[in-house]
Amino acid sequence: MTDLFETVLVANRGEIAVRIIRTLRRLGIRSIAVYAPDDADALHVRQADEAVGLGDAEHPSAADTYLNIEVILAACRSTGAQAVHPGYGFLSENVEFARALEAAGITFIGPPSESINLMGDKIRSKNHVQAHSVPVVPGIAEPGLSDAQLTEAAESIGYPLLIKPSAGGGGKGMFAVTEPGELPAALASARRTARNAFGDDTLFLERLVTTPRHIEVQVLADGHGRTVHLAERECSLQRRHQKVIEEAPAPLLDGLGRAGEEIRARLGAAAVRAAESVGYRGAGTVEFLVSDEAPDEFFFMEMNTRLQVEHPVTEEVVRVEGRGLDLVEQQVRIAAGQALAFGQDDVRLSGHAVEARVYAEDPAADFLPSAGKAFYVELPQGEGLRVDTAIEGAGTISAGFDPMIAKVIARGAHRAEALDRLDGALAETVILGVATNVEYLRSLIADDDVAAGRLDTNLIARRGAFSSRELTGEELDFAAVVLGTGMLVPDAGAPATAPPPAAGRQGPWQLGDGWRLGEHRRRTYDLDVDGEAVPVTLGESGAARVTVNAGRARLDGDGVSAKLVWDQDSGAAWLASGGRTATVRLLSRRDKLHRHLAQLKRAVAGGDPDLRAPMPGTVVSLSASTGDRVEAGQPIVTVEAMKMEHPALAAVSGIVTVHVAVGDQVPKSHVLASVAPDAGEASATEPASEGA
Repeated sequence: MTDLFETVLVANRGEIAVRIIRTLRRLGIRSIAVYAPDDADALHVRQADEAVGLGDAEHPSAADTYLNIEVILAACRSTGAQAVHPGYGFLSENVEFARALEAAGITFIGPPSESINLMGDKIRSKNHVQAHSVPVVPGIAEPGLSDAQLTEAAESIGYPLLIKPSAGGGGKGMFAVTEPGELPAALASARRTARNAFGDDTLFLERLVTTPRHIEVQVLADGHGRTVHLAERECSLQRRHQKVIEEAPAPLLDGLGRAGEEIRARLGAAAVRAAESVGYRGAGTVEFLVSDEAPDEFFFMEMNTRLQVEHPVTEEVVRVEGRGLDLVEQQVRIAAGQALAFGQDDVRLSGHAVEARVYAEDPAADFLPSAGKAFYVELPQGEGLRVDTAIEGAGTISAGFDPMIAKVIARGAHRAEALDRLDGALAETVILGVATNVEYLRSLIADDDVAAGRLDTNLIARRGAFSSRELTGEELDFAAVVLGTGMLVPDAGAPATAPPPAAGRQGPWQLGDGWRLGEHRRRTYDLDVDGEAVPVTLGESGAARVTVNAGRARLDGDGVSAKLVWDQDSGAAWLASGGRTATVRLLSRRDKLHRHLAQLKRAVAGGDPDLRAPMPGTVVSLSASTGDRVEAGQPIVTVEAMKMEHPALAAVSGIVTVHVAVGDQVPKSHVLASVAPDAGEASATEPASEGA
């Protein structure tokens, strides 16, 4: 048997780096982490046997660090790494990186560079697998097509159609176009996104399947001529072509009985043919588009020549000789020259697993990414649960990288049990300091269609905009009594066994809690809840079921388990209850006066004249210049953050003054541009004077 490596460098960050390091430790392999300055205290850095810093700027981009082939090679040489595991994203499908490692005599824990070269380009891979009897979606896939050529081809393909970048993956740069008038702007945005994300703006077109299911097949191939598939995953729950929830096996196939088993075998065989056609080695995923209306019809989309984000659901349900598989371990063994220890007939499926991706984003604000410090993190534990995370206790989500915080995976004997466990796990997930999609994930898996397995890639879009639920009276009472009576301790290190008096007050007469002889007077507090003023008149329960310790308060009520945690940095509190989170602050008289004056200013202008950055990011385009007249709703400045573009729109019509330039780095709420309202509009909304 070939020996495994002594030292492996993990060329990645976040939860996948932590997950790889965990397997390396179990195998007795020394792990090397790399990190950008923003990640110096990250979990993967702390858990590795050794860590090497990348870049020397204060806040270098991914191009200076995790995407810099030369600095990764230098880290390998300085640490004596014999192999590199790229994880997913970054350099995992970069053929030049694989070739550079080969030239340096360092093993790439992934496929041969030529396999990456063939499958890494969607145009080339589509044409290649079609020649090996793998069905593909009709369209045009040729290198170097201009916008004019794509526009001409679109007429013959017909609408709706899908624009796709040839390089990269993860749904970035993909745009659905329903009519010819939308095509020019979509092509421009797709090229810009592809160029920024992958350094290659080559595009191609495909027919858009209107009721698609996204089903992918996991494959393993060794260097001794054996390739197996590990059944499929269903990844149809997507938003903007990014997967949100994945599961294995696919409910579509499970719901078809014997016919589903036959389709599963055909999908697996097609995936194996695709892998073998390029001499594949290692773990890879072949993605298919399956028609919901005709499930026996499927089309090759692409092959991901790396580990997938959703690989845990496969690990949770695949059994070989009664035992589970660690896909990272299989990658390492194959890269070290070992043969697969099992064949296709040894692979069995057991139970069902569902994975939810927890992101730092605000679903109520059109899923705007959220960056900053997560000062309090509490992740679920229990039977049938697994959490792959980049954060323990607390951590920072950088605006320069992907906003994924964790993956919550639940396993059950059947799909209903797995979904029920996942819902319970998400209800217990508490991440405070940044907005997250936890509440949204719970609402999604509670959807009737999702629960019934009626999935397609358009389901999330059909559900429309998301709004967080209103806080209950009991939750508001809880926040009001804790904040209003000064029960939270600002110093998180100082325990409190009883509610202390507010700062500067002496004794019960100064508490201001409404206590009196006879009937208790109910007290009203004005709270700021996620930026909205909410008056709360305390119910009779008060703080009867509230416990407080070290800057944290807990409410245990009838069907309610809520937490209120003090954030020392911001001087505010965060409420968490059943996946719902909210910032909560007690409003003073001064606060209320300032709010009123700000409302008057907006009323005079007919809207907010200032366009502010929705989050930290980089200015990538300007649609107007200082002195231009703009209309309300017109995009003025586009900011890119966390691999997404966010246009800032004018709220009023008038003359614009632009305060930023393309390439500027801007913090959240930075004023990007200001609009001086048209005189007529301003006077029409201005309040009349007292003498009028």
